[in-house]
Amino acid sequence: MNKCKRCLLAELADKDNVYAHVQKVRALLSKEEKATQEKYHERLSTCLKCDNLLEATCQKCGCYVEIRALKIDSDCPIKKW
Repeated sequence: MNKCKRCLLAELADKDNVYAHVQKVRALLSKEEKATQEKYHERLSTCLKCDNLLEATCQKCGCYVEIRALKIDSDCPIKKW
């Protein structure tokens, strides 16, 4: 299988279990802890353009970007957002 460069969990073929985890994390965060939908999508848009994104994972810190982008106080390990 080819490595998916610059994609998100929602786009991976075997994404269901991991993407379900993203949804659980989102549900567990309080409104005060969550980034707005606009901010969340803005962050993911930035990640999609980054050369450090590989199979939905940030190669700089090892996180799934869709989880990191959820929290309002999270930031990009290389300061892109």
